[in-house]
Amino acid sequence: MRLAKASLGRHELAVIPTDTVYGIAADAFSAKGVESLLAAKGRGPQSPPPVLIPSAKTMDALADSIPKIARQLAETFWPGALTMILKAQPSLKWDLGETKGTVALRVPDHKITLALLEETGPLAVSSANLTGQPAATTAVEAEGYFGSKVKVYLDGGPSPKGEASTILDLTGITESLSLGGAVTTTGKIRVVRQGALRIEQIRSIAKDLLEED
Repeated sequence: MRLAKASLGRHELAVIPTDTVYGIAADAFSAKGVESLLAAKGRGPQSPPPVLIPSAKTMDALADSIPKIARQLAETFWPGALTMILKAQPSLKWDLGETKGTVALRVPDHKITLALLEETGPLAVSSANLTGQPAATTAVEAEGYFGSKVKVYLDGGPSPKGEASTILDLTGITESLSLGGAVTTTGKIRVVRQGALRIEQIRSIAKDLLEED
């Protein structure tokens, strides 16, 4: 853990375990680290990485105009296999790539990674694999992909779920306040990727705000 924290602080990369699959991580506020992360995976800035955070409270520091349904989903499924794309705080001094003013956030359900996040703050984390290859579910598989490009590998054993997180885009959701104080929600939640969290579970909370399959 100390080596991982030190490596990330030097704008280097670390492979970390999560509840879904292993991830390759960089300091979210290090442009050099994020650039190295994308290069290691064989991606460009058009594929910005999601950001792992230690708790739902951190969401307010990174996201803007957070709709009520996002908070309900976070309360229900975080920590867990749900990544939510939200509008980013415009004041953030970071460069994750071509985000178009958005940020993808998740609180992982893994004690090692949560402990690391408490020490480091938000981490840009993408699945530990080369583009087009299966995501690593063990540290050994991740090392096979990246070798010496990554300075530290945290081995937390096999990934509990072995499947990537489900990604929802909530940037199409808008809320308006009536004169009487009632909140009206419009728009739809779009499923970007179906993963370890099942759509039926999400629909139980989002109901008709979730786009039809």
